[in-house]
Amino acid sequence: MDHMSPRLRAFLSEPIGEKDVVWVDGISDELAINLVTKGFNKAYILLGQFLLMHKNEAEFQKWLICCCGAMECEARKSSNCLKEWCSCFL
Repeated sequence: MDHMSPRLRAFLSEPIGEKDVVWVDGISDELAINLVTKGFNKAYILLGQFLLMHKNEAEFQKWLICCCGAMECEARKSSNCLKEWCSCFL
């Protein structure tokens, strides 16, 4: 975990629970607003979308960029965050 950002390390340190979507590493305040307006206000709801896409990072990133207005770096970081969380907790 030495190579992880502090935000990713914090996210992976415990179960998702009721964390807001902005807690996901890579989700900026602006992207969080876009996600909330689409019904993705909690991190577990975004995780559900990732799982519905069979943990396919490329597909999830494309969805975040095309449907939610994410920048490429945001999509990459957030998909990695959710993938790492799945590895730790599923």
